[in-house]
Amino acid sequence: MASLDDDQAVDAVTIPLAGKSTIADHMVIASGRSTRQVASMATKLAERIKGEFGRSVRIEGLPTADWVLLDAGDVIVHLFRPEVRSFYNLERMWAFGDAPEPASASTTSSAPAGQA
Repeated sequence: MASLDDDQAVDAVTIPLAGKSTIADHMVIASGRSTRQVASMATKLAERIKGEFGRSVRIEGLPTADWVLLDAGDVIVHLFRPEVRSFYNLERMWAFGDAPEPASASTTSSAPAGQA
């Protein structure tokens, strides 16, 4: 979370997954203002995790950087552009209604081309 804060991530939240899923213990969701910022945050976070914890991080989505997934084992990090985050609304899905919608959420968003 400190790394994302240093990189000026927007609306960063953490969702505890223990007891809800076996994929990880925590999920972090944050936004960047542009694809360039999302890619930069993802790259820096992966480097920091490797440097501080000695763990390699699997990264998906870096070439387009609309939605980048970092799998660090016990923690999964989703970094989005705001409109993509609003469309998928992972906070609501994974918190099972416990987490509020992000401030930038919109009900009129549409999926970007090539997103599934």
